Amino acid sequence: MNTKKVAQIGMLSSAALILHLVETWLPVPAPVPGIKLGLANCVSLVTLAVLGIRYAFYLTVIRILLGALIGGILFGPAFVMSAAGGSGSILAMWYASQHWKPPFSVIGVSIIGAVAHSVIQVAAAAWLVSSESLLWYVPYVVLLAIPAGAVTGLTVGYFTDRLSICR
Repeated sequence: MNTKKVAQIGMLSSAALILHLVETWLPVPAPVPGIKLGLANCVSLVTLAVLGIRYAFYLTVIRILLGALIGGILFGPAFVMSAAGGSGSILAMWYASQHWKPPFSVIGVSIIGAVAHSVIQVAAAAWLVSSESLLWYVPYVVLLAIPAGAVTGLTVGYFTDRLSICR
């Protein structure tokens, strides 16, 4: 990896981490506990579009590790759920952007990532506690992930159009 890429990933990781931390301070009035908007995913989605899957994955790993370290959950159950959801989300968004874009815009790709993240997190939680009964949570998190992914996608679309970085 050259110096320019290291600097880009460092700056993007910082932005993603800041958004992640800010999001932990925001109360989300959702009927289901643990729901977040996914603001840090804006940076992941831009990184995926501009630098590709490899760098988007690096960014996601760095953000999850540093966020968990700062939050005091490193290698705990919440870390495992976050790592599983983040990794699955990046892979789902990459696949959608490679195979389903033109039909899907950045908004559609973002929704796919949000849904994948939520479903994989619930599956990881069910695996961690060895209980399939947690899977009842999936329809609720999917219903909430769709508007959250749309907001993230709209935000990314707005900024990439203004900045001309994804053309």
